[in-house]
Amino acid sequence: MSKGMTILKPEEIPIMAKACKVAAQTLEHVESYLKPGITTNEIDKIADDFARSKGAISAPLNYKGYPKATCTSVNEVVCHGVPDNTVLKDGDIINVDITAIVDGF
Repeated sequence: MSKGMTILKPEEIPIMAKACKVAAQTLEHVESYLKPGITTNEIDKIADDFARSKGAISAPLNYKGYPKATCTSVNEVVCHGVPDNTVLKDGDIINVDITAIVDGF
């Protein structure tokens, strides 16, 4: 067994599954907003509001001081881009990382 690995109890698996489902639903919800003219801060708020409406909180938010609910990486930013006032332009490539916590999972 790998150090740091947690084995879930059978009763914890449905909670973990719910967290995964909320993350997937949040990604699907955010997708419709990914258009030229929106800022990465706006994307972050849309994702955070939606996840909270489903009973989840963001895992990255406040993790070791991280200030946002998502990571939004635009174009040459490989990963972990911090949402800000960057406005998406036609042709931009964006990755939105979403991780949800439900009941501690």
